[in-house]
Amino acid sequence: MKQHILSVLALTASCAATAQEKVPALYQAQDLTKEKMFSVNIEGPNFDKAGNLYVVNFERDGTIGKINTKDGSGELFVSLPDSSIGNSIQFNSKGHMYLPDFKGHNVLEVDPKTKKVSVYVHSDKFNQPNDLCINRNDQLYASDPNWKDQSGQIWRIDKGGKAVLLEANMGTTNGIELSPDEKTLYVNESIQRKIWKYDVDKAGNISNKKLFAAFPDFGFDGMKCDKAGNLYVARWGKGTIVVLSPAGKEIREVPLTGKHCSNLTFGGKDGKTVYVTLQDRKCMEMFRVETPGKRY
Repeated sequence: MKQHILSVLALTASCAATAQEKVPALYQAQDLTKEKMFSVNIEGPNFDKAGNLYVVNFERDGTIGKINTKDGSGELFVSLPDSSIGNSIQFNSKGHMYLPDFKGHNVLEVDPKTKKVSVYVHSDKFNQPNDLCINRNDQLYASDPNWKDQSGQIWRIDKGGKAVLLEANMGTTNGIELSPDEKTLYVNESIQRKIWKYDVDKAGNISNKKLFAAFPDFGFDGMKCDKAGNLYVARWGKGTIVVLSPAGKEIREVPLTGKHCSNLTFGGKDGKTVYVTLQDRKCMEMFRVETPGKRY
């Protein structure tokens, strides 16, 4: 009997150790997809309400890919018309997909059921619409850099496709994100290495611009908030995701294998997996975190 009990205890300990091994360590990046699955313009990962992951420029520019988060495989979801190239993906309350088309000076709308692609808004005043975030009223905010002269703008795009210029004469605007309570808008300037924050009112207007954070080296790209309001920022060129508190203090920095991290999103059943797009490796990496993304 004693030997039997010892055997059971040993088996239990072995199973516990195996289960523990299967739990990924927090903030440790690993590959999701194979290298060179995307073009060098891989960007804009995002999940729909059903938990499907979409990423722009799958296999070649001008496409949207649908990625299996279990095995890292991918398939073509849609090809964009008119030589358009997407940079980011956001979904509205009805599940429609929106993409900034930096080549055509548009924001595109995709019906996920019919896969029909249409121009949601076009403006000759757009530079190169780059990144998007969206609020509960289905208002989009778009960063709009001019890489050539290192300047940028911020737009709000109201329901129906009306573009409202919120601020011009900025640095190279890139990553853009709303806080979980949607009372703060964060916008970074890649080349100037600054992150700004604005107060947001109920109508979606911004005011009270303040410097949130600044760095002495490397660049910035996409940004996302977790549920606690911490801001995850892609440090393009350094190959890390830096995590900043709502007060702008650095909490940690997560190293990646690739150096040209372009954007990120939260996903998984519990919202605690961060998926990152890497332009130099043309693939995706992922890591686990303690706090879920703001939508979870």
